[in-house]
Amino acid sequence: MSLKRWKSDEKLAERISRAIVSGSVSHAYIIEGDSCVDKEAFAKDFLKAVCCERMPGEGCDECASCRKIDHGNCEDLYVVRAEGTTTKSVKDDAISQLQENLQKKPAGQRNMAIICNADTMTKRAQNRILKTLEEPTPGTVIILLSENRENLLDTIKSRCIFYRLSGEENTDSEDLKDANRMVDALMEGENFFEIKNLLSKEVKSREDAFHMLDGLERIYRNLLLERDPRGKLFKKEEIFRAVDLIEEARRDLIANVNYNYALKNLMLKIGG
Repeated sequence: MSLKRWKSDEKLAERISRAIVSGSVSHAYIIEGDSCVDKEAFAKDFLKAVCCERMPGEGCDECASCRKIDHGNCEDLYVVRAEGTTTKSVKDDAISQLQENLQKKPAGQRNMAIICNADTMTKRAQNRILKTLEEPTPGTVIILLSENRENLLDTIKSRCIFYRLSGEENTDSEDLKDANRMVDALMEGENFFEIKNLLSKEVKSREDAFHMLDGLERIYRNLLLERDPRGKLFKKEEIFRAVDLIEEARRDLIANVNYNYALKNLMLKIGG
């Protein structure tokens, strides 16, 4: 769908649309948002708006260019994702291959790239993509998707336009589903042993722990804004307290506190 569908980021979408129509498309962007936001979908809508001939600045969803991006068979769009089993990251080899692809002559107007999980790039991969950002092929558009841009080199950040996306929730996101199960368990008064078992199934790494916190924070925000019918069962003070505790757990994780301890401690405090 077009950029217009992003109602929760309407002003941002309008800003991007104006820039595209005026011909002020940059070669590089960082789009940041939590793990529950479908950043890749936004990036694709962004690129559709750039390439669309019928409705430039918006995207028509019907022309050949829009359909190719939607269906994942656009010859000029390269998507890079993190790889790995326990700890996923964007590897140097993937960025090397991307650089080769971006040197090819595009079939259409321009070459484009989306780097998902860009904040997980290895230092070597970041230094490699930096060279492309410093000397981009004319017309190329590169979008780096990130949950925490602070993990990116300052030299990369300085060469990209930055947008923060609050985003339409990806309700199919595993992070949101896991967090919903946890909130339900807390509301139903499950004993700590059951909650601990649930955590062990859903959180197997520090990365998972951060995603759980993103999901919990988004759910409690929805409870506060009455977007979730469960909000009627909470007092506002309880929701504010839960959000404060989630942020406290996030600070603990950033300070390298054991992720199992940080989340179990959080559940005890919210449930207690």
